[in-house]
Amino acid sequence: MKVRLGNGYDVHKFGPGDHVILCGVTVPHDQGLVGHSDADVGMHAVTDALYGALAAGDIGRHFPPSDPQWKGAASDIFLKHAVALARDQGFEICNVDCTLVCEFPKISPHADAMRHALADIMDLPVADISVKATTSEKLGFTGRGEGIAALATAALVAS
Repeated sequence: MKVRLGNGYDVHKFGPGDHVILCGVTVPHDQGLVGHSDADVGMHAVTDALYGALAAGDIGRHFPPSDPQWKGAASDIFLKHAVALARDQGFEICNVDCTLVCEFPKISPHADAMRHALADIMDLPVADISVKATTSEKLGFTGRGEGIAALATAALVAS
């Protein structure tokens, strides 16, 4: 049995806005996240975890930020591409684990909706998706409330 693991990491800073998009869910907040696309830091980390498991680079390789067609793009485009690439190469996605690192907004009230959104996009059972959060105990850029970081791990198995 061939098993592949990949890790993803992403960061976006806060900027003007009244919500953030995290793992496909719009979360009300007194700021937005700044990025070339919709700045969904969680979905970007999951996407990069899949690309990593495939040894296929990262989002920037597949969707260069220098290409204006991706300006403001919905991040599910990127994730669907990574999922299709995995399946085209003969892999099934076993599970995905995503950790959001921020002092605010609070993630726990939205975590189940995020799991469902990712599961829908990836065509996986919700039981195979984990979304959780932690703070950085007021340390670093996330602790100072300057942005959000996300880490993700994906496990693939040859089908």
